[in-house]
Amino acid sequence: MILCRACARPTATSLCVCGEEQPLEHAELNTLSIAHLDCDAFYASIEKRDDPSLQPFPVIVGGGKRGVVSTCCYVARAYGVRSAMPMFKALQLCPQAKVVHGDMSKYVEEGRLIRHLMEDLTPQVQPLSIDEAFMDLTGTEALHGGSPAQSLIKLQNKIWDERRLTVSIGLSFNKFLAKTASDLDKPRGFSVIGRAEALTFLESRSVSTLPGVGPAGATALERNGLKKIGDIRTVGPQRMRALYGDWGAQLFSLSMADDPRKVDPDGERKSISAETTFFEDISDLEALEDILWPLCEKVATRCRASETAGLTLTLKLKDTKFKIITRRRQLPEPTLLASRIFAAARELLAGDANGRTKYRLIGVGLSDFSDAGGADKGDMLDTETPKRAAVEGAIAKARGKFGRDAVQTGRALKAQHDDE
Repeated sequence: MILCRACARPTATSLCVCGEEQPLEHAELNTLSIAHLDCDAFYASIEKRDDPSLQPFPVIVGGGKRGVVSTCCYVARAYGVRSAMPMFKALQLCPQAKVVHGDMSKYVEEGRLIRHLMEDLTPQVQPLSIDEAFMDLTGTEALHGGSPAQSLIKLQNKIWDERRLTVSIGLSFNKFLAKTASDLDKPRGFSVIGRAEALTFLESRSVSTLPGVGPAGATALERNGLKKIGDIRTVGPQRMRALYGDWGAQLFSLSMADDPRKVDPDGERKSISAETTFFEDISDLEALEDILWPLCEKVATRCRASETAGLTLTLKLKDTKFKIITRRRQLPEPTLLASRIFAAARELLAGDANGRTKYRLIGVGLSDFSDAGGADKGDMLDTETPKRAAVEGAIAKARGKFGRDAVQTGRALKAQHDDE
C-alpha cells in the first residue's frame, strides 16, 4: 500500500493526485496500529521557531560553561554535539553555535499542546517524557475515516501546521519496534516495521537497540560474545536465562520481536529528575547549592505539568573518580514545590559536601507519586507550606503566560550570574 505523506490519501504511484510526491509505502500499512511519536530536537526546535535570528546557526540548549548540553539542533549534531555532552566540549566541536539557556516551562507547555493533539486521535496515549509518547490507534478507523497510518500522517502535518515543529513517527505492531522505527529517519521521519521483516531487521542491529540495555548492559552482553541481536537469538532462551536470569529471558523475547507491553495511559512514571555535569569539579557547598536550585525548579516544573507530587526525594552526586553517590529521604508529605525539594536536597547535600571531596555532577529527583491535589497542605504547625504553594503557583502561572524570565528568584539570579 502507498499513502501520500502530504494528504494521507492512498495512491497507486509515488505521485499523488494532490500533486505531491511524498510516498509512504509498506505492505502492512493497513494492519499496524502501535505508534511512537518523538519530537525532533525539541528544545532547540522551539528556540529556533521563537527566535528567527537563530535559524542560520547551530543551536545548543543547555547550561553555561559548567553545564551540559540538554539538546541541540541537527546542524550542531552534524559537528558531533550530543545531549549530555559537557558544554565546553560541545563548543570546541562547534564554536559557531548559539547557546540558549532554555525555558523548561515553555517546553512543558508545548509538550502538553502536542499531547492534546495526540489524544484527539486516541485516548490510548502513554507519555514517556514531555516530547515523546506511545499511541495505540487500534479500532480508530471508523472514527477518523482512515487507517491508523493515515491518521498519523495527518497528525504529523497538523503539528507542523499549528505548532511549526516537526515530529518523527514509528509505526509497528508493538512498542519496542515502534520506538525503534521512530529513530530511523529523523527529522520528520515516518518509518514502518511490519511483522514480515521484523526478525530480519533486528538480526544485525546492536544489542544496545534493546530497551533497558545501556552501556553497562551492552558490555555485560559482549563479554559472552553477544554483540548483535541475532547473537541473542542464536544462543536461545535457556542459555540467556542461565546467563542473565529473567533479564536474559526478556532480552531473548525482544530479539524475537516479541514485546507484550500494552500502551498504558495510566502507566506510572517511576521518577522525575534533573541533573547536570560541571565544567570544573566543585567541592564548595555554596557553589553546589547554587547549581542545585535550578535543578529543583526543573523537577517542580515537570511535576506541575504532569499534575503529580513526589513523596521520596533522591540526591545524586558523582565524584572525580566517577563514583555515584545517592541519598534518599522520604518527605513528610508529597510535594511539587521547588522550595521544599531544595530544602530537603540541601540537607542531604550538606552531609557529603565537606569541602574535601570534589564532584563533577549533581542531580535531584522525586518518586513515589500521587495526585498533586493532595500535596503541600502542611498542618497546624506548618502554615508556611500552603503559603509557599500559593507563591510558586502564582510564579508558574506568570511564567506560563509571559515566559520564564517574567519572574526570577534571588537564588536563581545569583546562579545564573555565576554561570555566565
